[in-house]
Amino acid sequence: MAIITTTANYRDGEALLEAFVAYDDTLADHRPAVLIHHTWCGRDDFVAGKAKKIAELGYVGIAVDMYGKGILGSGPEENAKLMQPFIDDRLLLRKRLMAIYRNAKIMPWVDGHTMAAIGFCFGGLCVLDLARSGVDIKGVVSFHGLLHAQDDIKTHPIKAKVLALHGNDDPLAPIADVIAFEQEMTAAGADWQLHTYGNTSHAFTNPAANDRAGGMFFQADADRRSWQAMKNFLAEIFA
Repeated sequence: MAIITTTANYRDGEALLEAFVAYDDTLADHRPAVLIHHTWCGRDDFVAGKAKKIAELGYVGIAVDMYGKGILGSGPEENAKLMQPFIDDRLLLRKRLMAIYRNAKIMPWVDGHTMAAIGFCFGGLCVLDLARSGVDIKGVVSFHGLLHAQDDIKTHPIKAKVLALHGNDDPLAPIADVIAFEQEMTAAGADWQLHTYGNTSHAFTNPAANDRAGGMFFQADADRRSWQAMKNFLAEIFA
């Protein structure tokens, strides 16, 4: 196995964005691709590391960029400032997601008919909104993602299989959001799953998260179990 990494530029209107791409160079054929959507921090080393791990599974790992080439938040205040326009305008978010999706489909190593998307925190919301758009993608996985749909944005019939990996004590996805998500997915006719991890809060996959008072901290068991659940899900949808 020889994992190769590179970057790929693409545009959404005037915005220049830069994805981080990882793939196994020993594989000759086109292969399934997994889009990896970042947290509110931006396309950082955390999601680049996930892209490499995805490549080790035999897929193309594409850590996407929602904010713009070279743009990273330096802390909670700046992170929130970068994320908030997409939270406030979900049509803007959907437009950015579709630009990313279309670009990934034509990458040289990618089987454009066999794609999935995963995301963490804000990225979890991104992949759920990608599914809500009705795009023809095999599946999406949300890790401790924001679950709520926006009332004034139409949820189309969902073609993607949906897996939400959720911490039971997540302050950013309270029980009301969980119930609403379940009802929404059922009404949309989705093939959906929700895995809830007990004694687990937000950001449970991030070893750098340690804000217990704020309900955002790493949980090793949930991290391991959720990654395994994702692996099983990808194996199923790509079979």
